[in-house]
Amino acid sequence: MPRRQGYALLIALVAGTAAFAAALAFGTSLITADRRSPSFDDGRARSVPRNPVPAATPAAPANAAGTWIVTWTGAPVSGEPDTESGYPGHVIRNTVHTSIGGDAARITLSNLFGTAPLVIDQATVNTRPVTFEGSATVTIAAGRQVVSDPVTVPVAPDADLVVALRTPAGGGPVTYHPNTHQTSYLADDKGTWSTANWRYLTAVEVLNDTAPGAIVVIGDSLTAGSGSTTDANTRWTDVLSDRLQHRYGIANQGIAGNRLLLDSPATRGGIGGQAGIHRFERDVLSVSGAKTVIVSLGINDVQQAPAEPDAGRIVDGLRSLVERAEARGLRVVGTTLTPFGGFPTWTPEREAVRQAVNERIRSGGVFDDFADFDRAVRDPSAPARVLPAYDSGDGLHFNDTGYQALGDLIDLTALSGAPKAGAF
Repeated sequence: MPRRQGYALLIALVAGTAAFAAALAFGTSLITADRRSPSFDDGRARSVPRNPVPAATPAAPANAAGTWIVTWTGAPVSGEPDTESGYPGHVIRNTVHTSIGGDAARITLSNLFGTAPLVIDQATVNTRPVTFEGSATVTIAAGRQVVSDPVTVPVAPDADLVVALRTPAGGGPVTYHPNTHQTSYLADDKGTWSTANWRYLTAVEVLNDTAPGAIVVIGDSLTAGSGSTTDANTRWTDVLSDRLQHRYGIANQGIAGNRLLLDSPATRGGIGGQAGIHRFERDVLSVSGAKTVIVSLGINDVQQAPAEPDAGRIVDGLRSLVERAEARGLRVVGTTLTPFGGFPTWTPEREAVRQAVNERIRSGGVFDDFADFDRAVRDPSAPARVLPAYDSGDGLHFNDTGYQALGDLIDLTALSGAPKAGAF
């Protein structure tokens, strides 16, 4: 199903509100204990959210015919502001877009940032009921997650999927992912409202007997798709999935405002979240079926306050992620840092840091391979700026054409095989 035809599915599901049903989904064991990189410590004080507890049962094949592989993820960012009581009596309809398809599915629900138990008494995916250890009702303790039972249902690749949840009580603050560039819905007995947030749902896996594995992308707003057209699924990871003909699972773990080295304050209302070095275990290493990691972080360390003035510290942070991934047998591809001249935070000093990081990446020794995003999108006549045809209008984020350029840049052969030198 082409991406833009996913709207028809969404409309049909919304129309069937009274018949709330469920679903198919998948859950990857994405919420595991946060661990600081053993090889990198930036020495700064930071506030780190509670350590979540891993799911009791790791992802495993439901039968010999296939393996659980992620088809979608939405990294938990923070507790949603002003949701201390959760959404009692509400139905939450999360719209997500698949990468690969499969013959069965399961979902992961997270109460990572909640301070009280979360009760879900109905869950569906595309009208098929979901159970948890055989029960339609599940209680998720504060700071924890659950993975559903497998649901035997066909999941189409490159299609919209609606995962609906009903919360009769509690569960606040709500664990959520804002700025999704996807229209979801929140409903109660008074009406239905559209929303740009994913709530409680953090992963969908499918049972697939042919996919080589999954590509996990950890990044910031440029990976999350800030500036792209809502519901068009034109993030660069969507473009990559199209080019791979949906043979691989794609786990987009981009968070707007995310930094590599520092956590973002909770007061930012869900922007930024935990730093890449702190969420790497949960959002990358625990993803089902992961074979390759793409790391696209660092520009917010350069341009956000407090700005990191030492390019070496950013490179060391990137290397720490590579070492952790390679210890799990994963291949790591990186990206250079893209221009932000014209954005309000740009200064010559920060530009020098960006250029220094990129020089280290291009010289080798950081990643197994890399994609030169900087060269792909910069203005040849003003290299500190984004090419106008790719600029969303703020000098930092891209429009759909810009994300297409990034997705088209990836050399598909570089996503597997032995490490090699040079850019692609």
